[in-house]
Amino acid sequence: MSDRTGSRRQKAADDGERSLIGPPSGHAGDSLRDRDASTPFFVYLLAFFSALGGFLFGYDTGVVSGAMLLLKKEMHLSALWQELLVSSTVGAAALSALSGGFLNGWLGRRVCILIASFIFCGGGIVLSVAQSKVVLLVGRITVGLGIGIASMTVPVYIAEVSPPHLRGQLVTINSLFITGGQFIASVVDGAFSYLSHDGWRYMLGLSVLPAVLQFFGFIFLPESPRWLLQKGRSQEARQVLGRIRGKQNVEEEYDTIRASIEEEENDAGSGGVVILRILSYGPTRRALIVGCGLQMFQQLSGINTVMYYSATILQMAGVREDKQAIWLAAATSATNFVFTLVGVWLVEKVGRRKLTLGSLLGTGLSLTLLAVGFLLSAQNSPPVTFHPVDFHNSTCRFYGSCDLCMLDPDCGFCYLENNASVFDSSCVPVNPASTDNAAWGRCSNRTGETGSPYWAYNYCPTSYSWVVLLGLILYLASFAPGMGTMPWTVNSEIYPLWARSTGNACSAGVNWIFNVLVSLTFLHVAEYLTYYGAFFLYAGLVVLGLLFVLCCLPETKGLQLEDIENLFTRQLCSCGGLPANDVHYIRQSSDFSPAHYGAVDSDCAIAYITVSTASG
Repeated sequence: MSDRTGSRRQKAADDGERSLIGPPSGHAGDSLRDRDASTPFFVYLLAFFSALGGFLFGYDTGVVSGAMLLLKKEMHLSALWQELLVSSTVGAAALSALSGGFLNGWLGRRVCILIASFIFCGGGIVLSVAQSKVVLLVGRITVGLGIGIASMTVPVYIAEVSPPHLRGQLVTINSLFITGGQFIASVVDGAFSYLSHDGWRYMLGLSVLPAVLQFFGFIFLPESPRWLLQKGRSQEARQVLGRIRGKQNVEEEYDTIRASIEEEENDAGSGGVVILRILSYGPTRRALIVGCGLQMFQQLSGINTVMYYSATILQMAGVREDKQAIWLAAATSATNFVFTLVGVWLVEKVGRRKLTLGSLLGTGLSLTLLAVGFLLSAQNSPPVTFHPVDFHNSTCRFYGSCDLCMLDPDCGFCYLENNASVFDSSCVPVNPASTDNAAWGRCSNRTGETGSPYWAYNYCPTSYSWVVLLGLILYLASFAPGMGTMPWTVNSEIYPLWARSTGNACSAGVNWIFNVLVSLTFLHVAEYLTYYGAFFLYAGLVVLGLLFVLCCLPETKGLQLEDIENLFTRQLCSCGGLPANDVHYIRQSSDFSPAHYGAVDSDCAIAYITVSTASG
């Protein structure tokens, strides 16, 4: 590959020096005019049905927050089983996302989306009829398999069928549907929390409806034209491209895609294992590092800790009632949805890089506010003033405040309250069968009548819960427009066609692996570092993410998919400084080298430049 690309680069350099200042081709002007052509409704229809996979992704990951509050009572779930039901979905998603690259290359994007929606249907049915926690676990794993395939396939499909000037917005719609699914899930959680029995069945089972809609919708929708061309189905690819673009002239775009595929096939020679080719070729290796880094820092920012445990976090902050915590969690999901909509609006105006940097800055500040809220609650934690005789000699009797008592998973806080004043408070062992009651004493058989004691298992009574709620809302308002959407958008763009499925599968797999890591460790991290220590830790990780994006993420706004590879031809952490906000690259006709481009600035003056593609 290196000899072939080396000679091509030399030819590009020679041609570029002879025509550094030359007239633009007619094709470039046509391409610019096509940017302003009306976009056919069919493109939005494709994006809608594709993004239903994102909705299911959001719904099935978000619904567990409220359902878990009911499930742990009805099925007497231990903390281990609660974590299993949450993390099993994420683990299954990680495995299926990694295998999704092979499936996408073999079966195509359309068939993979059909498979994902079918799996969603099956998982939703299993969850709605489950009679035991083992069957629940099977249902959650099944749903996770669908989530993993959808999470890496949908952004790729949307990116490949979208026109360049709308690609960012349309791919970001998938993220909008994810947050919309999480919001609808929280509303459903709140609505069915009033049922005295089996409310969780409706919460978990309603995901079948959008899955059925997507399945039947995609029976009538086309395959990605880029995948069809890659498989040699050129006539079908031309027809699909014409159908997607409507009245626009598709010949230039078709020729560009075909030339890019032929160039990649010539470079690849006899082929080989795709991931090894990605790692051995400089531009794709750098793109993979950037893509996986973005997905890693998305999870290390703590987003799924907030989404999975939002109701629990609010209870930790002092919100007592399950229903109140569920509805407040719905308010945080609504914030996530609304500000993702802001991201859809800003992505093609501000660009991917600036949006991500601003998002990380706001996320770090809001995580610091969350940590301060928990710190204030800890510093003003009610003391233990009543010490009942403990015949079991548990460790709970050694704690002098509610905050220290809460950090021990075997203990709970039993207290009386009068006009927000806490008195006769004690730290006693929790009932092993259910965390809703103490193992013994006055909080073991509470009647709920006026004057009866309160039992707090994972929270302390505090007047600072509003600081935590404000921190949650500001966190989602900062995270959603940038870090919530851009990792998926950027990953759908930065790989050449031969590496796109595998690159997205790897980055999605990294996302889900760190999702498992963060969701499985949050309660333990909070136990060992305290709640405020956990959020200070996430804030520190966000600072590292900010430095990574600042140094390594280039701007891809307005570029054709076939042109973005050239942004990664420089050293890894020098590409972040490339000024791409007001420059668009136009691929020229086949008379020129593939490394030869016209640079069009905001005044539409065109000069020809040569792009260096040296490995490093």
